[in-house]
Amino acid sequence: MKEDISLTPEEVANTLKIAKNTVYELIKRGALPAYRIGRKIRVDLRDVEDYKRQGKKMEQAMTMTTPATTPTPPVQTPVTEEHFGAPQNVVICGQDVLLDILTRYLERHPSGISALRHNVGSFKGLMALYQGKAHMSAVHLWAGERDLYNIPYVRRLLPGIPTLIVHLAQRMQGFYVARGNPKGIQSWEDLTRPDLRFINREKGCGTRVLLDEQIRRLGLDSRQINGYEEEEFSHFAVASTVARGEADVGLGNEKTSMQVREIDFVPLQKERYELVMKKEDINKPYFQAVLEILQSPEFKKELQGLGDYDLTDTGKIVADV
Repeated sequence: MKEDISLTPEEVANTLKIAKNTVYELIKRGALPAYRIGRKIRVDLRDVEDYKRQGKKMEQAMTMTTPATTPTPPVQTPVTEEHFGAPQNVVICGQDVLLDILTRYLERHPSGISALRHNVGSFKGLMALYQGKAHMSAVHLWAGERDLYNIPYVRRLLPGIPTLIVHLAQRMQGFYVARGNPKGIQSWEDLTRPDLRFINREKGCGTRVLLDEQIRRLGLDSRQINGYEEEEFSHFAVASTVARGEADVGLGNEKTSMQVREIDFVPLQKERYELVMKKEDINKPYFQAVLEILQSPEFKKELQGLGDYDLTDTGKIVADV
């Protein structure tokens, strides 16, 4: 499948018609998600296509490395995969802004750790961890029959790999609806109403798992949900679709609803958002740095102002799987 194709930085440069060094700069800035396999950097084709769709002009990217008006550019030391893939780099999978803040703290940590963010859902994040493409992954996967978050999925998707689960925060999941909730949407069962248009999330993300588990638990028929097959790839994209009137309802976290105009939020379920790491890494500097940051008053204080976070257990190792 196209989304499973990975590219080298040189192949990305050829695809985007930019210099190879520019690709490394985009990755370093977080503008282009990437991950390491050993000492080699890889970028998913799907992420390259997403970057192209953002409408960013190649001239702007090129100016990051070569001034357009300088006749004779200064000699620069080439950026290589060996330079970029320093042993202290870590790859973090997940999509919440909390992880962006964690990454920033890691980069300022006394150990000098740098981090790359890979914006994928919970299933793909765990698979990247299993395949050695990531060092940690944030997950929010609900097992409805046991009313339990994350542990059953970690055991299933990382077989034979001892892991530790570190609590990040609790967040509220619910419906995005138009301002004033004109159609009176309140429950999971309402999604099957013929007068409603739904916008879904992609398969494998925690939000989609929550929906499908509720459908199964309540005995609903997904074929009766108008729009069930229509997918977006982030909370913001779902909320924006509702705000534009292209759907009546979508599912996502409360924090996003606070950032999108003309959207109200109908709370449904509090979820556990947690970080999974391999137990073998417990004594490595980046693991200890993550625990130190998550438990620090400074980190928690910054999150408190964003809303939608219950930080009671933040930084605790809650499971040894």
